[in-house]
Amino acid sequence: MSTSEEITVVHLVRHGEVHNPDGVLYGRRPGYHLSELGRQMADRVAEYLADRDIAYVVASPLERAQETAAPVAKTHGLALDTDDRLIEAANVFEGKAFGVGDGALRRPGNWRYLTNPFRPSWGEPYIEQVVRMMGALNAARDAARGHEAVCVSHQLPIWIVRSFVERRRLWHDPRRRQCTLASLTSFTYQGDKIVSVGYSEPARDLVPAHLLAGARPVKGGTKAIGA
Repeated sequence: MSTSEEITVVHLVRHGEVHNPDGVLYGRRPGYHLSELGRQMADRVAEYLADRDIAYVVASPLERAQETAAPVAKTHGLALDTDDRLIEAANVFEGKAFGVGDGALRRPGNWRYLTNPFRPSWGEPYIEQVVRMMGALNAARDAARGHEAVCVSHQLPIWIVRSFVERRRLWHDPRRRQCTLASLTSFTYQGDKIVSVGYSEPARDLVPAHLLAGARPVKGGTKAIGA
């Protein structure tokens, strides 16, 4: 039973760095695990949250999210739950290198997927991401009422639901998402209502400079967008 004064915090955590030697957009494809650096990031998140009142931990079904959530759950002696609604956004370019000169965009047959950035035409509609992510957020709130919850997900869905809550347009420049690897986007609820959104980067010193929030890709860097 909730009250209008009850405070609950739900942390949406982006997973750590992924082992991706071929530089592809891995999306929802299975078999992509955290790199050694990514595991260090996951441990850092667990350390950062060690003294918080965490009552519930849940993750996307993808390996990289489960592996990021595991140290948090272990630290707090909690079981790790799975919520399919926290999964990465679907994308037609999954499994391909994504770029103009040497990636999927050099093929004219793929250009039809880029006709509508507002929906977007290359993947799961933004509004569908909002619906499922809000469902996952509210379920985590209900599971941890009066305490805190951790939900491990992926960059695009996290950024989209934050944009919705903060009443920004959903279409955007991907290079400007404030959602660095192993970052926390934290939603504070008063009762059933979100009253504030915070952002923190406990593993910032471990993240390569060109992958930090708001950084532009470096020439010659990875072709893949870490998801």
